[in-house]
Amino acid sequence: GVGMGMTAPVSITAFPAEDGSFQQKVKVSLRIPSQFQDNPPCPTDESIKIEERQELTIYSTQFGGYAKEADYVNYAAKLKAALGSDAAYRKDFYLCNGYDPPMKPYGRRNEVWFVKE
Repeated sequence: GVGMGMTAPVSITAFPAEDGSFQQKVKVSLRIPSQFQDNPPCPTDESIKIEERQELTIYSTQFGGYAKEADYVNYAAKLKAALGSDAAYRKDFYLCNGYDPPMKPYGRRNEVWFVKE
C-alpha cells in the first residue's frame, strides 16, 4: 500500500543462450528508494522478492535510444569483444539497465553491465 515512485535504473538480468539471445527467464530489478532501504515495505505479491545486492565491480558500456532486446544483445557482444579474453567476468548472466521513463524521447541512457569475477 506504499507508493514508492519510479526508480533508476530498471535492471534486467539477462541469461544469454548459446546464440547470444536472451533465454526465456529474465529477472527485473528495481532499486528501493533510500528512505525505504532500512525498512522496506513487504510485498503483497509473492512473486516479488526483496534482495540485498552486494557491492559489484562491473565492466560497462552505454548507448542511447529506446533499447530493445536486440540492442542489449548487440552491445553485450561489443563489450565482450572490447574486453577480449583476459577480463574475468560472469558469463552466465549480464545486466541490462535503463535509466529513463518511456515518455522521454531524447537523450536516453542505457547500459550493459558485466559483473567482474
